[in-house]
Amino acid sequence: MTNLTSKNSVAATTFALLVAASVVPIMALAGNSESPLQTASVNQDEFAHPHQMVDIGGRRMNVYCSGTGSPTVVFDAYSGGAGWDWFRVQPEVAKKTRACAYDRSGLGFSDPSPRPGTSENAVDDLHKLLASAGIKPPYVMVGNSYGGMNVQLYTYRFPAEVVGLVLVESWNEDATRRYDRVTGGKFSQFDAMSTEMGKQCELHAQKGFVHGGEMQTQCSIALRPGADWGRALSAIQFAASISPSLWHAANSENDNLRLSEDQLRAVRKRFGGLPLMVLTRGVSPYAIPG
Repeated sequence: MTNLTSKNSVAATTFALLVAASVVPIMALAGNSESPLQTASVNQDEFAHPHQMVDIGGRRMNVYCSGTGSPTVVFDAYSGGAGWDWFRVQPEVAKKTRACAYDRSGLGFSDPSPRPGTSENAVDDLHKLLASAGIKPPYVMVGNSYGGMNVQLYTYRFPAEVVGLVLVESWNEDATRRYDRVTGGKFSQFDAMSTEMGKQCELHAQKGFVHGGEMQTQCSIALRPGADWGRALSAIQFAASISPSLWHAANSENDNLRLSEDQLRAVRKRFGGLPLMVLTRGVSPYAIPG
């Protein structure tokens, strides 16, 4: 679905070029084996350490920006994900304009937050981060899954700052009940199992995993299944998978998912002339019989 109607034709044209530059790497991120973009061609090491640690009021958040130009493209990852999950995409977009990936509170290299992991809190943190880091609007906001819900809420909260929106397999306020309707309630059952897995991972992380044990392996896979990462990012992923603070942040986002859905539902309205693109890989696995 594409809507490039905008009163500001320059912003719309820029947005279209940025999306065109992003499609191939986003396909690669989604696991398209036919994509010409190879992991070896990307400097993953840039994502394997913190960059700009920004104080947002007693705690710090990590943001990594590359490239130059305007608007700035801001990336938000899936639930439990971090800025490093955009390692294939950000460098391609940075060839066209400034691109920034960040870590939500408690994830990646960012400090944990005492607040619940809701979309409203994530949006509040991101707004403070961008302002404190001197990353000025206009922005093209890009969000994957849970991050897609966050960037929609950000757009509603701060409409003057956003000139384009890209939703990559995005979550929305009706996703849970739609999945349940399609699956006869199986989605919520699967979600409950995933939630319990997350709780067990956090518990084992607090106690200390048995090195090489089954739980350590399962939690590492659950954090980022099938990622085609090199040595540096693999080491960071492993460190994250045994971190209690990361699992606490990821579980908080999952525990508060319904509340985040309600927060987006409360402000939902038409985006009007805002340039918008929705990227989806294909048929939902929940639509496949069995």
